[in-house]
Formats: sequence, C-alpha cells, structure tokens
Amino acid sequence: MTTYGFHASQEQISPAQLLRDVRHAENAGFEAAMSSDHFFPWSDRQGHSGFTFSWLGAALATTSFPIGSVCAPGQRYHPALAAQATATLGQMFPGRYWVALGAGQAMNEHVTAEKWLDQETRRARLEESAEIIRRLHRGEWISSHQGLTRVEDAYLYDRPETTVPLYAACISPASARRAARWADGFITLNQPGGAQNEVLTAYRDAGGQGPAMLQVHLSWAETDQQAREIAYDQWRSNVFGPPLDQDLPTPAHFDAAAEEVSPDTVTEAVWASSSLDAHTAWLAQAGEEFDAVYLHHVGQEQEPFIDAFGEHVLPQLQ
Repeated sequence: MTTYGFHASQEQISPAQLLRDVRHAENAGFEAAMSSDHFFPWSDRQGHSGFTFSWLGAALATTSFPIGSVCAPGQRYHPALAAQATATLGQMFPGRYWVALGAGQAMNEHVTAEKWLDQETRRARLEESAEIIRRLHRGEWISSHQGLTRVEDAYLYDRPETTVPLYAACISPASARRAARWADGFITLNQPGGAQNEVLTAYRDAGGQGPAMLQVHLSWAETDQQAREIAYDQWRSNVFGPPLDQDLPTPAHFDAAAEEVSPDTVTEAVWASSSLDAHTAWLAQAGEEFDAVYLHHVGQEQEPFIDAFGEHVLPQLQ
C-alpha cells in the first residue's frame, strides 16, 4: 500500500514554522514526512535555509511518524560527519529515519570554497561516501581512507540498533542505474511528460532493490489562477535540468536564469490546479508506480493545503 507523506521545504519556510507545519501534517492524516537540505534557497523569493539536521531532531521528537531527509555527502558534509549525524537520529528514533544521498548542487556545496567537481567525479564521490557512511554505521574503525574524500581514524561510538536506510536521490535514468549498485531504495521527482517513470524503470532494470519513492511538486489554491501564480512565483527558478541546476552557485544566478521562464513551463513541472479531484487522480496514478509519494505544495503557506488535502484527498488515496 502506498504511503502518502508531507514534504518539508527548508528553502521556502522558516524552521520554526516548518516544525508547526509537519506536526499539523501528521494530525491531518499524512503518514510520513521528508525534508530537503539546503544552504541556499533556489530564489531570493523563497528566502529560507534552516539547518536540516537540527530541524530533524526537533521534528522527530515532536511527531510519531517516519521522517527522512536528503543529504549530499562529500563536500559540505564530510561523509564521517554525515555518518555521525544520521546515526544519531537513527539511534534516538529507531526505524523512523531514512536518508537519501545525492551528489549535490553547487548552490549548496560551493560555500566550502573547494572546487566543484565534474558530474562523473561527483557521482563517484557519492558512491565512495555512501560506503564510508555504511561502514561507520556498521561499527567499523576506518583507520585510513584515501580517495576522493579522506578519512583518518574514524569510529562511531553511538550507532543505531535499527539500520538507517541509505537511499539514493536520482533525477535521471543514468543516475538511477548507478544507484542500483549501492542504494537501499531511491527517490526521484515528478518531471514533465512523466519522466519519473523512466527513472524508476532504469533503477529496477539495473537490479535496484528497496522502496521507490516520489516527491511531487504541486500547487493548490481556491482558483486555478491562484494555483498557477503560486507555482510561478515560488518554483520558476527550479525548472532547469543539468547543467544549470547543478552548477549555478547562488539564488541570484537562479533568479537571473528564470527571468524568461514562462508560467506554462512551470506548470509542466508543478501539478497546479484548484481541483482536489484532479490532485487526487494525479496522486493516485503516482501511487500505482511508487511505494511512497511525498506531497510538496510549493506555496509558502502550508496550512490551507494541509487541511484541504487532509480532509478531501488523503482519505480517498488511503
């Protein structure tokens, strides 16, 4: 049975408000949650970037459902630090936390002033980091590791009794095929033309195991026009594929790139409608393919969305 969860968008909402939102979502009937992890927002219009690991501790402590997060180990997070952070959450909240590892984006990672690597090297660094995290979670002492990242005398004294799943965050079929080698499952995004299903097929055909999860960008409001306006205001800086989405360094760069983006382009990437029946149908179809679907209303005010979907959409999906 498909799980329908709430997406916590750190780049759009302050940590304090987002904590209230995730509690509200659980009370409204969402079955799980997931969180993004940003140093910068995609746009100055979004305007937030709380520290995800701090927020996760508070969110897991004040809810009872599972909550996962995205994490890009290798540059902003050294893999040993990522291993410690994720192990601590797993130890405190057994069976309730998962992490989806990705290769990262320059907008979040460039702040270390280290060189932003080419895509192939970033993918190799991700795989190396995942193995380091997994070894530390198993209780291994890593005396020396010399590769794309370096580790010396690393060991975790506090580890989870219940394994923290290491999922992969994948956007393209190529990244999904590579993730199938090491991931315990994967998560992707809804994309124009249903391209998320191609990513799913690539993962499974390559032997990928574990749950397949989908984060859905959607916009709901009282009218279709309002739903489209919310999507255009908040998400027009987020519609680019590689290399732009991976290589642009600041919100100002994304805002400049988005100046010529049309509303129609945005609504190819965001399911925008005032019709709760339409959203129910879209989400039900997604649930036929994916084991978990996380709903991301791209507006900054979550309460009306949570109430409406909790009352009218989730009961039909569940």
